[in-house]
Amino acid sequence: MRGQTQTASAGGRWRGDGAAAWCWWWVAVVLLLGHLPSCARAGLLESNPGLAYNFYKNSCPSVDSIVRSVTWAQVAANPALPARLLRLHFHDCFVKGCDASILLDTAQSEKTAAPNLSVGGYEVIDAIKAQLERACPGVVSCADIVALAARDAVSYQFKASLWQVETGRRDGTVSLASNTGALPSPFAGFAGLLQSFSDRGLNLTDLVALSGAHTIGVASCSSVTPRLYQGNASSVDPLLDSAYARTLMSSCPNPSPASATVALDGGTPFRFDSSYYSRVQQKQGTLASDAALAQNAAAAQMVADLTNPIKFYAAFSMSMKKMGRVDVLTGANGQIRKQCRQVNTS
Repeated sequence: MRGQTQTASAGGRWRGDGAAAWCWWWVAVVLLLGHLPSCARAGLLESNPGLAYNFYKNSCPSVDSIVRSVTWAQVAANPALPARLLRLHFHDCFVKGCDASILLDTAQSEKTAAPNLSVGGYEVIDAIKAQLERACPGVVSCADIVALAARDAVSYQFKASLWQVETGRRDGTVSLASNTGALPSPFAGFAGLLQSFSDRGLNLTDLVALSGAHTIGVASCSSVTPRLYQGNASSVDPLLDSAYARTLMSSCPNPSPASATVALDGGTPFRFDSSYYSRVQQKQGTLASDAALAQNAAAAQMVADLTNPIKFYAAFSMSMKKMGRVDVLTGANGQIRKQCRQVNTS
């Protein structure tokens, strides 16, 4: 995603601001895909005039440094946070758009729905919002904080921003658990996954690239055990490598405790890398939805291409930018919440 970032020197100190500073680090990455953004230009997008690079340049110039500082400090203390914040952003955007509706603490809100019960990272968003309200009261939306925090959490291991983030989103005022049926199912086959992404304006490339988020984080065993057991007996999904199935069984016995989890990437579960795609090729995708990518010729070719880490990072960056535009509220729509967990009452 493109947006308001800063770049790190070899010593880890940040210099510069915005799109120009970002470009030096990622020119080689983007050239590989043939999508080279303008390094000198940062402004409103013709495709969505409500979003911009450096949207808060005048109204809250410290937004990038505040979000990054809080996020990196928390990730340093908890390596599970990159996956949680990335998932938070994904689950927000796929339900009524990227409007921070997942954060609302209301009766029957999105976060009470079954697919979101295991979503986390809310405390990081609260901490960032508190600092931003002190620095720039009523300026930065919770929706933008979610997008920026997801980027910064994943980028912590690189000590430089992995993608740019467009900002200018505003916050929604409605959050309903009944809307979460739009989220892709971990049990979905290829056609179902592609339809879910298409419904959000995303395509096959985005499906394969964003599935790479499963290179970090964990899945609940309840999302995995249908691939391992039928009733009380073992019954391994034929799309699952038998040796890897035994590894999964050791983490997810039958029955498994409700709180049991298993790594989505059995190789490097805390490192954001391209190993996920190699594991999909080896029939070691943890979820049925991971295995589904190998069941379509075009998707399988993309999986093979994205085993190259540079191509993966570039494709993921572009698709995160697209996802971050899904049904956003801009201009006079929505509001800028004072607290991310509740709508403004005045």
